Amino acid sequence: MKKLTKFLLYSVGITMILGGCSDMNGTNNNIDNAKGNDTQTNPSNDSLVSVQEYTGEGYALPYGKKTDQIAEKNLKQIEEGTITFFQENYKTEVTVHNVVGAKDGATVFVESLSEPHFYTYAVVPVDESENQVMIDQIWADEFQVENAIKGGLYHMIFNEEFKKLDEYLESVASEEPVTGKTIEALENVGGHGFMTPYYFIALTSKEESIQPVYDLYLSNPDESTENLRNAYEEELFNTENFKINIQLFMADKQAKPSEELFNKVTKEIEEMDSIPSGTYSFSLNDNFIDNQSSEGAKENSLKRSFPDYIIKE
Repeated sequence: MKKLTKFLLYSVGITMILGGCSDMNGTNNNIDNAKGNDTQTNPSNDSLVSVQEYTGEGYALPYGKKTDQIAEKNLKQIEEGTITFFQENYKTEVTVHNVVGAKDGATVFVESLSEPHFYTYAVVPVDESENQVMIDQIWADEFQVENAIKGGLYHMIFNEEFKKLDEYLESVASEEPVTGKTIEALENVGGHGFMTPYYFIALTSKEESIQPVYDLYLSNPDESTENLRNAYEEELFNTENFKINIQLFMADKQAKPSEELFNKVTKEIEEMDSIPSGTYSFSLNDNFIDNQSSEGAKENSLKRSFPDYIIKE
């Protein structure tokens, strides 16, 4: 069993950063604000890392020094317990990428091994006085995990539509001086459902059309994609409840976000057909990420988001 990468983490708490930002309601608490796309201020230069070099190192949670040490000594037990937890509760095989000490626990970043594909996390309580991890009390933010799986199911049953979006963003990254986050960053500190280097999917608590698909998947994880697609209740779909958040970075360390490129990509997304229906936001950032928060949005970022989303019916 592989040795897990350990990172020092800092923030207000993993459920506030990851789980808390998932329950969007179409107001000012939407996912863009939570991920820093609308309210981010500039980080200090000391915390900035080039997006091509960022793997999650430096991302931080408070009060985790001692629990981090305890978790480090129990990595195999944590990994095995987390894998079992997702098998038993969500009928899903996962791999563990990163274990992080936090106040009273250890946060475990995982990735599903097959479709539906997603990244999420669980928490293992840690008793500091006894220097032990409590595997039998492992828990996860239920809303966060369910929506991570639902996002993966969306990508799975609308594969052709997402393929067009994926190919478009990959072509932009290959033809223009822009890039996305590294896979390592998604693995180690992503934890936010279906994610690619260029975008992530987010659902509100009001998204009902995917619920029958989710229920069918839990009852039979080996169900065919065709049957899962047939379970989808299209008449319940509302674009406001399904968001695709695109984020690109300038590839050159010296480059500021290009307004010309931002306008070009925005216009092309507006004019594209056959891509997934939903509410789209788009941010173009400079080359740097704040290594403590894993966010690239700053005052100089160019943004198309709340309240002026790109709507694809």
